[in-house]
Amino acid sequence: MSPGPCGYTAKHNQNNQLGVFSMKRILIIVGVLAALLVGAYYGLIWMITKPAPPLQAGPVIELAQGQIQSGIDRDNPDILQVNGIPFAAPPVGDLRWRAPQPALSWDGVRDGTEFGAECMQLRSGSGEFLSDLLNGLGLNAVQRHLAKIVLESAPPPPESEDCLFLNVRSANIGGDALQPVMVWIHGGSHQAGAGSQSIYQANQLVENDVVLVTINYRLGAFGYIAHPALSADDPRGVSGNYGLLDQVAALAWIRDNIDRFGGDPNNVTIFGESAGAQSVTEIMSTPLSEGLFHKAILQSGASTYNANGLNTAIEGRLTMHEAGLEFFDGLADADATAADLRAIPATDIIAHIPNKMHLGGYALPTVDGVVIPKLMGQAIGDGSVHNVPMLAGYNADEGTLFYDSIQRPTVLVPEFPDALEDRLAFLQNIYGEADAKDLIQLYGLDDPETYQAAETDMLGDDLFGVHMRHLAAANNEQGEPTYLYHFTRVPPSKTQTIGAFHAAEIFFVFNSHSPLSGLSDEDEKLTEAMGLYWTNFAKTGDPNGPGLTEWPLYDRASDQWMTFNPSIEVKSGVRAAKLDIMERALVQRVAEAVPQITPPAEDILTGSGGQEMTADSLEP
Repeated sequence: MSPGPCGYTAKHNQNNQLGVFSMKRILIIVGVLAALLVGAYYGLIWMITKPAPPLQAGPVIELAQGQIQSGIDRDNPDILQVNGIPFAAPPVGDLRWRAPQPALSWDGVRDGTEFGAECMQLRSGSGEFLSDLLNGLGLNAVQRHLAKIVLESAPPPPESEDCLFLNVRSANIGGDALQPVMVWIHGGSHQAGAGSQSIYQANQLVENDVVLVTINYRLGAFGYIAHPALSADDPRGVSGNYGLLDQVAALAWIRDNIDRFGGDPNNVTIFGESAGAQSVTEIMSTPLSEGLFHKAILQSGASTYNANGLNTAIEGRLTMHEAGLEFFDGLADADATAADLRAIPATDIIAHIPNKMHLGGYALPTVDGVVIPKLMGQAIGDGSVHNVPMLAGYNADEGTLFYDSIQRPTVLVPEFPDALEDRLAFLQNIYGEADAKDLIQLYGLDDPETYQAAETDMLGDDLFGVHMRHLAAANNEQGEPTYLYHFTRVPPSKTQTIGAFHAAEIFFVFNSHSPLSGLSDEDEKLTEAMGLYWTNFAKTGDPNGPGLTEWPLYDRASDQWMTFNPSIEVKSGVRAAKLDIMERALVQRVAEAVPQITPPAEDILTGSGGQEMTADSLEP
């Protein structure tokens, strides 16, 4: 008998029930998977944003100031961290805008497991810079999203005028033999940053048997502003350079105390990047630093053409006293005393900075005839800096993070015309007809489609490359061992747009790479090699060692550089034709600025009262 309609309906209903059951099962599975994915996502967010656990307590260390508690590093229990150590008295109240005073003592055991406050600084604008950096790295949408969450979830760091702290990492506390010391000076245009930033808090250098110190110093208006009232209140008759004086005070503290951490005070290397490297040249230029350091590493920075003068100025610029008067307009009366200025709340000073952004170039070290005796480019050229063994270099694409704000291929002049034809003609005013023509050809500056990319390339050489090679050659000519490098490794993403960008080498020197970096095996080998080169140099003044490509001494004739890309090889004449032209212009500009800036010779080592300056006489 054939099935009737009822039999068909029953079978059809059974199939429908099976289909519904299967759909429900699929939906349940999808729901479970979605829940797992969401849980994994938020678990990942929690993992990458959760605060690091407190450091476990290590031994208590006895300092002249008092006892301080060390902490055991989270990643390597053989390494101790001692953070937030005051190396000078808090520069607050009547000590604001004065040379740093001796560090105060304390009772009991001070907590050295937490970092001290960062120095006061303007925070606005950093978000846009970081966004440009993330976009330029070519991160995918997920990576950018995670990076954004990490940045947005990070609590703002504590900051205060009471910020003169340093941090020590050592695996040699109580060791039988003292180890070389590396003192890191952070960058940030002399306006921002801190020694406690996570990019500098890594173990590679310490694991190579050095003691690492990172320091804070006063920044911006608090670190470098000058003013006639402040000079009148100083027994040496000068003001400004407080951030530089802080760096010198930190080195003096290290000389007197670093042996407690297993460090050798007679083998100290100062090193820094960008403004930190400029600070190295400033330390080299001041008579106050005599004997406080023994080697120098400079990563993308030298103050060769910082032409600020306390009471003098090159054409078109203000003196530092004039700039200080203009800065305080709106905060204090023109006849304000030093006490009046020191009474202004720190938050008011920070809030006032956006009103005076055009004065940013004056919140920098100044030639005052005392702390900085002469134009630093002049001192570099005539050998009157503290020449020591030196390792220096820069990155291949330094201009990519700066061109949008600078909008010209050189900072030797403050402004450039807009039209391309006018820009090309304007180069002749700076470099002369023949050299301008060569630069246009070498960089391809005359192509309307690509001239901005060409100007970006030239800007990086103008800001950093020419200064690093000029400094290395001058140091070599003074008889000191000198090594020069060029970092050319670009981010691995095919969509990256910033190349070997400014500060990219820091992650390799410290091995402080982000999990989002996408490191290759070659990158990991490069990281290890750069850490060894840097620490070998700190130990002996020679970066070479077993298993490393031989890094030759630099001299102008052979012009040999070590290149990191991530293959490591020696190359001669890196961008030589371009840098030759720029160096001629730089030397000429320095020579023209010298008679306008540098004080008379009789004022070089003494202030208005004739008091000789030494590292131990910083306080007024």
